[in-house]
This record gives sequence, C-alpha cells and structure tokens, in this order.
Amino acid sequence: MSYWNTNVARHPDILRAVPIGCRDALDVGCGDGLLARKLMGRATVVTGIDRSPAMIARAREQAGGPCFVEGDFLDADLPAEGFDFVCSVATIHHMGFEPALRRMRDLLRPGGTLVVVGLAREATAADWAWWAAATPVVRITKVLRRASGPDGMPATNPAMSYGEVREAARRMLPGVRYRRHVLRRYSLTWRKP
Repeated sequence: MSYWNTNVARHPDILRAVPIGCRDALDVGCGDGLLARKLMGRATVVTGIDRSPAMIARAREQAGGPCFVEGDFLDADLPAEGFDFVCSVATIHHMGFEPALRRMRDLLRPGGTLVVVGLAREATAADWAWWAAATPVVRITKVLRRASGPDGMPATNPAMSYGEVREAARRMLPGVRYRRHVLRRYSLTWRKP
C-alpha cells in the first residue's frame, strides 16, 4: 500500500538517517507499517510497535518482513540498548513527551541514531506567523500530492508548543538537531554517544 501525506513526506529524511550497518531498527507508533517496511531496506531486523489493534492488524496483513508488536511502547518488553536506530513519526504527542523520549533514548545502543518527527502547537506570534505563511503551501501540496492515509489512524492535538518541544529535547538529548518543517512538523535527530 502506497500513499502520501505530511507524515510520509518525512520518510526520505528518516531513511537517510539510518546508520550504515544498522542491525536492529524500531519504529515507535508504526501505524499500518509503511515506514517499517521501508526500513527493511536499511536494517537487518525491523520491529514496529503500536498500541492500536486495528493498525497492527493492517501492518501484519501487509507484513513484508518487519515484526509488528501490539502494545504500549512505554511498557513494552523491549531490550535496553537493543537498537541501532529508533524512529517515531507523529506519535510522541500521543504519549508523555519526556517519558517517551527518555525511553527511545534508552533503547538506543551507543552510536545509535534517534529520529522523531512530531506535531506541536502554535504558542507565540512567530509560531502563528509561520503557520499563516505555511498554510497555502500545505494546502496546495496536499491537493497536488493527493494526500491520503489509512482510515482509522488515531489522532489527537499536541499539548506542547514548538518552543517547549525544542527546549525539552535540548535538555534531554545534548547536541540534538531540531528542525521545524514547512508541512507543520518538527524533527529531532540525535546520535547517542
């Protein structure tokens, strides 16, 4: 199954961040498994985890190599420092940001890479100016790309602002690269020492 939306738009950047020689990769909040299947070309073993039974059922129908786990990422039995690559797309705002980011960090092996793509809320005049400038681009891009996605994908509004996300990430992941993207997403990229 192939489709495009503002989350899928970040997949090429995520795939480029996978370390060479990656053995084990984890996709947190894998949904229908689209990114996890793409990761199979970059990692030996890929695990996708999601707490939505409907999404995991879809992921397993499409399988194509990854192992899909239904469960709560924060409580799941996953090996500490067991992954060379951990990613999460539009999921962390469904969980407590700091506990989820801490868990992702702790699951990485030394030298491993973490990529988080997330949503945040506008809170400052600069945020709202960014939103106003980006809105036509986002709408036109969605129409031209025929944006769609799997039905039934859980959705919730983000509680944290862009500034709050940036500050918490910098505190928890020294040296993290924070980027704000036009299509209303931010990304965090970090390499574990």
